[in-house]
Amino acid sequence: MSDREPRFNRIHLEPLSPHVGVEIAGVDLAQPIEAETLDEIRQAFGRFGVIFFRDQQLTPDQHVGVAERFGPININRFFSAVPGYPMIAEVRKEPEQTRNIGGGWHTDHSYDTVPALGSMLYARQVPLTGGDTLFASMYAAYDALSVGLKKTLEGLRACHSSRHVFGAEAMVQRGDLAGRHGNAELATQDAIHPVVISHPETGCKALYVNPGFTLRFEGWTVEESRPLLDYLYQHAVRPEFTCRFRWRAGSLALWDNRSTWHFALNDYHGERRLMHRVTIEGSPLH
Repeated sequence: MSDREPRFNRIHLEPLSPHVGVEIAGVDLAQPIEAETLDEIRQAFGRFGVIFFRDQQLTPDQHVGVAERFGPININRFFSAVPGYPMIAEVRKEPEQTRNIGGGWHTDHSYDTVPALGSMLYARQVPLTGGDTLFASMYAAYDALSVGLKKTLEGLRACHSSRHVFGAEAMVQRGDLAGRHGNAELATQDAIHPVVISHPETGCKALYVNPGFTLRFEGWTVEESRPLLDYLYQHAVRPEFTCRFRWRAGSLALWDNRSTWHFALNDYHGERRLMHRVTIEGSPLH
């Protein structure tokens, strides 16, 4: 690490790649977290975009309690909730189902005027093999752009929406996701965000468009926007900007929706995968 990067004395880090993803060892999230330890966890979160903890034994109440250390809870509009816990969304695929949730590159809640800070996903049941999640760093994606393209993007804003993913027309084509996604009538969110943001906590610049929810650039047509967006989408997932996390029961991930994308692989047909997700409120983007 350079002198400018955070230093860690209370937690042990095992990076999964140079740019994104780090496992934090020696922390039991079911126990109270000391302020100094929490501060280092926050620093690791800001630096690596997604942090992972193994072998956690959390009740739903404890899961929510850990998430609340990072901010207020955002109750998801479209996912089925864990019974008795509206703040915990189920990310589930049964053996007989073919579609999975999150099976494409995206960042959660970019369609909200104030997007979510992050998502905290806890593995309850995982397949014997498969079901990994890929993550990509939007810090690294931005940094690797040419000077000329950075200047072009600095002046652009992009339109994001929930309608084409969670709305009524989309639900007709969602196949066996019916029952896991719902409330299509609530898919009314449209938001405009800068294409390049300064991260609210780190101050670092990040690319802020994504294939899941971004429709076009503000003031451009969809057709005009598509070539540049497609280039950015291809660029942002270059292998050197990504990491791959293999889940085990009891694993927990917290990813930053402002500086990462993620992709849940759907390669475990015939097996069950059950995850619990808590989403954390964010702050306006600039």
